[in-house]
Amino acid sequence: MSRLAEFRAAEKALQEQLAQLEHLKNDAGLKKEIEFEQQLKALMSTYDKTLRDIIAILDPGTATHGTTPAAPKRRRPRVVKVYQNPHTGEVIETKGGNHRGLKSWKLQYGAESVDSWLRGR
Repeated sequence: MSRLAEFRAAEKALQEQLAQLEHLKNDAGLKKEIEFEQQLKALMSTYDKTLRDIIAILDPGTATHGTTPAAPKRRRPRVVKVYQNPHTGEVIETKGGNHRGLKSWKLQYGAESVDSWLRGR
């Protein structure tokens, strides 16, 4: 992209953002929110309170949850499954069903048949 085209694209984007900003300035809902925020900040400074204090007053249950991080959920470790092919005597040990040899057995002998080859460990 040439420097001139890049300049024109940036200029066009700036004009669009300025139009959007002008539209937002005339929005009555935004004006009410700004006024509310200013009044709330003034009230907070009058009583020397922070936003956390306000949240703790209005909703005590969330104030304690937000300060301590939740412990990550842990999956239980996968169990090793041992399959033994009765036709060949071959043994496959896997923690999941995505084993290449296990997949080939299921294609060749059928999934139900291979599942019956599972032996306890």
